[in-house]
Amino acid sequence: MNLINKGYYYGGRIYANKEEVTAATGLSAENAEQNTLSYRILSDHNKGNEDKLRISFDAMASHDITYVGIIQTARAGGLEKFPVPYVLTNCHNSLCAVGGTINEDDHVFGLSAAKKYGGIFVPAHIAVIHQYMRECFAAPGKMILGSDSHTRYGALGCMAIGEGGPELVKQLLCRTYDIDRPEKVAVVLSGSPRHGVGPQDIALAIIGKVFKNGFVKNKVMEFVGDGIASLSVDYRNGIDVMTTETTCLSTVWETDGKVKEYLAKHGRADQYKELKIEKPAYYDGIIDLDLSTVEPMIALPFHPANVYSIKELNANPADILRESEKSAEELFGGRVKFSLTDKLVDGKLNVQQGVIAGCAGGIYENIWAASQILKGANTGSGAFSLSVYPASQPVYFEMMRSGALKTLAECGAVIKTAFCGPCFGAGDVPANGALSIRHSTRNFPNREGSKPGEGQISSVALMDARSIAASAKMGGVLTSASDVDYDDNVPEYNYDDSAYASRVYAGFGKADSASDLVYGPNIADWPKIEALPEDMLYKVAAYITDPVTTTDELIPSGETSSYRSNPERLSQFALSRKVPEYVGRAKEIRTAEKARLAGDDPVKVLDELGAVYAAAEKAGLALDKVATGIASLVYANKPGDGSAREQAASCQRVLGGGANIAVEYATKRYRSNLINWGMVPFTTDRAEDFACGDYILVKGIRSAIDAEDKEIKAYVIKGGIVTETTLKLPALTLDEKRIILEGCLINYYRKY
Repeated sequence: MNLINKGYYYGGRIYANKEEVTAATGLSAENAEQNTLSYRILSDHNKGNEDKLRISFDAMASHDITYVGIIQTARAGGLEKFPVPYVLTNCHNSLCAVGGTINEDDHVFGLSAAKKYGGIFVPAHIAVIHQYMRECFAAPGKMILGSDSHTRYGALGCMAIGEGGPELVKQLLCRTYDIDRPEKVAVVLSGSPRHGVGPQDIALAIIGKVFKNGFVKNKVMEFVGDGIASLSVDYRNGIDVMTTETTCLSTVWETDGKVKEYLAKHGRADQYKELKIEKPAYYDGIIDLDLSTVEPMIALPFHPANVYSIKELNANPADILRESEKSAEELFGGRVKFSLTDKLVDGKLNVQQGVIAGCAGGIYENIWAASQILKGANTGSGAFSLSVYPASQPVYFEMMRSGALKTLAECGAVIKTAFCGPCFGAGDVPANGALSIRHSTRNFPNREGSKPGEGQISSVALMDARSIAASAKMGGVLTSASDVDYDDNVPEYNYDDSAYASRVYAGFGKADSASDLVYGPNIADWPKIEALPEDMLYKVAAYITDPVTTTDELIPSGETSSYRSNPERLSQFALSRKVPEYVGRAKEIRTAEKARLAGDDPVKVLDELGAVYAAAEKAGLALDKVATGIASLVYANKPGDGSAREQAASCQRVLGGGANIAVEYATKRYRSNLINWGMVPFTTDRAEDFACGDYILVKGIRSAIDAEDKEIKAYVIKGGIVTETTLKLPALTLDEKRIILEGCLINYYRKY
């Protein structure tokens, strides 16, 4: 795999410059940036100018961790009906035993909202969010917005973007998704995959190559080239959904007869449109990938980019696993004992669990391949277990029809319903110290459900379903699918949507404004949020120096999500597995700010502020205790990798957070979440100027934002000493400025 900085693509070939293009093809390469797939799709959905896009989407999707908050926020902004098809799936909090009645109360709310506002409601266990959208909505040339980071339907020619909930709120209120026209990276595919190599292997190979260097960060990946023809649509979907882990903005693939056939099978033949690179196209980067060079892969804990070939790992397991153990020691700071080398038996890595699940693993061809590898074998009666979660009821039906279900059950695998739990730590939680191999989307810390803060740690390695099945066949000994003989010819897939016809509430265009929303006792409104004052005093309540901080570390997934519809209760989990002291620190600051707003002296509730005010006065800064706002902030080197969940930001806001400071933000979606909750997304190259517990005074912050100042003078107050530093604030759109100044998106909509 080769990475190329800038270049041109046309007719299966890569060119370095315009002159090469013209010499080889006789065609002009002028304005070639307009010949990409995404340029056309974005332009078709754009209400802004060529560079500052204002996008309206064709459809949207949310699951039951996010849709309650989105609808509540939209209601506060004046929601009357859903203007586009909005799908509410129930695939994240389906285990209603977790949190008592809380989860099902939210499902009841979701159905009532679909009826009141004209939505589409997919009940629990029927389909995971992304499989349903592939089957029923994604099509060439369309754009879909989802409140889940793995919203990726590019293999069907559909540009899909995963964002935080407030971006969906904007669409519900007929506003736009505002973004600078993104850069594009071509993924030029050639050749065909080897025996034993599945879509997860291709995806992990790409992630391992581009994540750490940011090659595709916030860019659109366009899959082109002759190699696409060697891949089924299912296989393409399996690669495409994992591109989220590269930190790209979105994806789109060239389409062909296989996509046309897929849409026809799903009753949507009229939605097919051929997407091809018809003229020489310019790309800001190119990934040149020969599919035949990819081997079965494994991503060791604790990131999808921690990639090795299984062959490489099995050849030198002790050294490679020790490196992972060293990384874990740094990650957890010695708070838990983590070991992988203890799983080596006679020089071979033994795993304790296998899971094939969700939007990445639970698609039909993956499950079929697993069944063929395990045909006539068994998973053994030892510690190893295997679970399989089909991504939708139509996939489940085809498993039954083809015999794959029976084959897997006979070998000892447990077949479960459509559920995303194994992807975020709410299903098949391994034992303490265990290693699980999973064809799912992520292997961040806690994604398997462990609780490092309580001394309990297990871990996940990502693999393709084929190699998971090969390992299961060996009773849990790590084995590459390329070392196993099996029939990799997949029988024709038959789509049966009878479960959808029976159970899905299809209410788009049928809004009943007279119907009532049904609230459970754990569904609460957002607290009142004040507008941004002219001057702000921030206390650094968390200072995180890890290279990357995930949204799971900012707000843990798993059982905490039971409280997702209650902002105050959910906020108690903020940074709980990363900086356990954060919530207490933030609450102290929030109490002081409440006192200020009530006209009381903040020093009376937070004594340390007296020394801060005195130091500011001594330095001649004229800090006005009555007018100066007080808030907490979080510093992290690179926060926001991973999930699109807005709660990573909103929980900080509920606790009185007013800003983040970062060297850079890992994803656009996390920065957008901060802005939409009225938090200032500062950056800095002077992080050494302050530390946890320090106060940072920013005078004239409101005026600076209004004036679009790119650099803002700030003062660090520590131990009675005041020192100057500089905070940066990269460009904000007009709407983003107004949102921050008003305090949050809800306030903004009330005013504008």
